[in-house]
Amino acid sequence: MQRSVKTKIKKHLGFHALRQAMSEHCKAIEDPRQSGKCNYSQHDILMSAFACMYFQDPSLLHFQQRLEKKHHRHNLQSLFGVSDIPQDSQMRDVLDSINSDALAPVFSDFFERLRRHKHLDDYALLPGMYLCSIDGTQYHSSSKVHCSQCLHRTHKNGDVTYSHSVLQGAIMHPDKKQVIPVMPEAIHNTDGSKKQDCEYKAAKRFIERLKQTHPRLGLLLCGDGLFSRQPMIETVLANKMHFLFVAKPDDHKYLMEWLAAYRELPHYEYRDEQGRRHLYRWQNQVPLHGGEKAPLVNYLDYQMENKQGKVTFRNSWVTDISVTEQNIQTLVKGGRCRWKIENECFNTLKNQGYYIEHNYGHGKQYLSYNMYLLTLLAFYFHQIFELTDATYQACRKSYGSKTHLWENFRVTIRMLLVDSWEHLMDLLLNEDDYEVTAVKKS
Repeated sequence: MQRSVKTKIKKHLGFHALRQAMSEHCKAIEDPRQSGKCNYSQHDILMSAFACMYFQDPSLLHFQQRLEKKHHRHNLQSLFGVSDIPQDSQMRDVLDSINSDALAPVFSDFFERLRRHKHLDDYALLPGMYLCSIDGTQYHSSSKVHCSQCLHRTHKNGDVTYSHSVLQGAIMHPDKKQVIPVMPEAIHNTDGSKKQDCEYKAAKRFIERLKQTHPRLGLLLCGDGLFSRQPMIETVLANKMHFLFVAKPDDHKYLMEWLAAYRELPHYEYRDEQGRRHLYRWQNQVPLHGGEKAPLVNYLDYQMENKQGKVTFRNSWVTDISVTEQNIQTLVKGGRCRWKIENECFNTLKNQGYYIEHNYGHGKQYLSYNMYLLTLLAFYFHQIFELTDATYQACRKSYGSKTHLWENFRVTIRMLLVDSWEHLMDLLLNEDDYEVTAVKKS
């Protein structure tokens, strides 16, 4: 190579700064192992596993095998600060023993960096208010592999399916493709088979954790019909947050009967350039149900018809925010934005190279969930780069699909030595500026 790379690096959001921050957080995690009897540091194990997720390798073994050559070892050292590369079995054993909550500070650190440098300003749905969509997803399922924290389901034929799920939240905006993940909440059993956890319970814990982590952040929680119940609404309000939850007519018959008693609901409608009709309706301060202590909520719905008059979309929500003609379009966009957590987060993690459902190792305690968190942090890195890094954006544009881009990243570090992440991106983006000569060792 005959060219030095001079890439302008964002001081606080560049790869080096984020990697360094993650390294420091990993070093701060208490290591319960006996000093002097460990072949590999806990830091190197965590960062090696993270590097595997970062480069979207399909397995820990595959990743470890690719790193056996000298220049691979050099690349892991230069990119991720790893001194010694552990074997995949050793990685699993140590990762299984690390309490997953120890990784939570990494998520809040990255979030604060984005906030401090004004990258969150465009994510405000309403003045001073950010939309956080929440939803549950399953990332492990097996009829054989299980641990004490697994959820379980007994089928009619007596077979049992074991699984791991998570309640995930992400900051998002209708006009922004990138989503900003926050620390999720594991949906798992606490005492083996005796007590089943569920998405609803996990959501309550998630809300309390989110408030503790970001006490001054204005948050509007968005979720499906599972959450539009009084206990969840009370939990949200008790934590000084706002809510925008789907309210399906079949789940809220009393509310719908109450609304039907009005001669006409306040409404707003228009036709777009394609001839489609958009109809918005709302009503403030209506009872959620018929109970004595029913909370008063603000109702809104939206319906879209094609130019032939056929309804192509309809949904309804409840919120604590007073609905007006001026804000109902924004609130509806926020409510519909909930699907971004499925499309831009879960779908990307499952189907676009992150192998989130791959069994990297189940373990007996924390291994499965820790691999999910490390994958999510890799995704977080990439979302930050898509949001802030012009060079990474240029690479994405040049190579088209994410899958093709990361295939080229992996091939490059397998063949060449690089001294930084910026160097690696420059190689891919400006390959004609480099001269590589293969010389066989004597």
